[in-house]
Amino acid sequence: MSNRDTAATLEYHDATKHSERSVRSSRHFLDFENQPLAFKIYRDLEAIPLPQSFPGNDLPALEAISPPVTAPAAGGDDERTPDLATLSRILHLSAGITKRKRHAGGEILFRAYPNTGALHHIDLYLVAGELQGLSAGVYHFGPHDFALRRLREGDYRAVLVEASGRSPDLVRAPLIIASASTYWRNAWKYQARAYRHCFWDGGTLHANLLAVAGSAQLEPRLVMGFADRPVEQLLGLDPEREGAIALVAVGRSGRTAPAAPPVPALRLETEPLSRSEVDYPAIRAQHVASSLEDGDEVASWRGPAPVREEPVATGSLYPLRPKVESEVPPEPLEAVIRRRGSTRAFDRSRSLSFEELSTALDCATRGVPADFLDPPGASLLDLYLIVHAVEGLAPGTYYYRRADRSLELLREGSFRGAAGRLGLGQELPADAAVNVYSLASVPPLLARFGNRGYRAAQLEGGITGGRLYLAAYAQRFGASGLTFFDDEVTEFFSPHAAGKSVMFLVALGHPDRVALGLKM
Repeated sequence: MSNRDTAATLEYHDATKHSERSVRSSRHFLDFENQPLAFKIYRDLEAIPLPQSFPGNDLPALEAISPPVTAPAAGGDDERTPDLATLSRILHLSAGITKRKRHAGGEILFRAYPNTGALHHIDLYLVAGELQGLSAGVYHFGPHDFALRRLREGDYRAVLVEASGRSPDLVRAPLIIASASTYWRNAWKYQARAYRHCFWDGGTLHANLLAVAGSAQLEPRLVMGFADRPVEQLLGLDPEREGAIALVAVGRSGRTAPAAPPVPALRLETEPLSRSEVDYPAIRAQHVASSLEDGDEVASWRGPAPVREEPVATGSLYPLRPKVESEVPPEPLEAVIRRRGSTRAFDRSRSLSFEELSTALDCATRGVPADFLDPPGASLLDLYLIVHAVEGLAPGTYYYRRADRSLELLREGSFRGAAGRLGLGQELPADAAVNVYSLASVPPLLARFGNRGYRAAQLEGGITGGRLYLAAYAQRFGASGLTFFDDEVTEFFSPHAAGKSVMFLVALGHPDRVALGLKM
């Protein structure tokens, strides 16, 4: 199946939509006796412990979340190479365990990034040249014991460079971080819709990764253009159960990667995830349909994003008023990531200020350094908001106009009930101060990028959501990612949103400390 056979994506998207009928008719239940492990654990590989202490960074979180995006730097002798301590910081704050909470039934492990259902199915792999403190090789990061396992010895970066059609982002990267999903770890709860979650959860993880690596001046760049099979073979993934998500170039070297050694098949045993795994063929089919075959196809795939023309504004405009430097909370990124959670109850009686909302939107939409977002600052997404309680904004629905960084009022009114309904009848979106929906017009993305464009839009939605999380917690209020009735969201924001599809939803507001049992 070709990446250009785009009927496959439209079929998958329609088949995995939530509707009242699909939710009510579902016979799926959570078999907790068969719940999968939250970690990929290799049986026979030696653990390489990572440093437990690493360099701090005082850069305020709101400055680190999304620095200005620039074009990739050309060659030169300016070396930016992470050492093992810096790498440990990146891994810990991207995908590590940041908190542990004991209870009568055991222990809850909190990760650095938000994940659907707390079912952490995204793994990180390192493809490294010689680094200070780490020899060249292919490694898997194990959050459960904060250690690396070496899968291959030697410098294999050239495999990824060739698989990417010699991406300028990867050619001189001393380190490439690859991400992949083990489908069953999420499909146990979310079934075939879990393939969307690969990119939602991969996106929130990459929001952290880009921010942390960026704060270390390592100029991370996200690469979605790669031939899947050579990448997955290099990492030793099982194509029946796992799929590659993205590559991130970390650092810059004056030297290109040497020719790679041969890549024999890996036959490494891992601990079983659960008693039995349920196969969802639609996940595998969509991954195959959106795969690229080789470097030549990738090179022709790469290029400018589709041009998005914003409609003429017909409603009142409210230019964003993000906080000025003197108002930015000084808390560093590391502290915010360690403190971040997912808010489980919002306080209806407390509003956000327009400056707080503006700051969150500004941080989330400055652009992502990615190969599918060219020129710098481009986006595949449109943001729509339901505002319940924001000082300086009338309750109602709004559209975020990226060109002039302003909110356009679409419809004034109180829509708490509608927001709850759109969020699968949950109280969280009804009680929040504001809900932010990332939508995309899928057909133009498929026309430009093929089925791979669907992956890209979902991933950008996850990154946008992850940045909103970080910006909220940096300003001492809360956030929660939510699922939704797909078509009802589009209908609610239409005619403005006609033909668009939801990629992500985040609710923002102050936690209800009484309901959550927190100290006042």
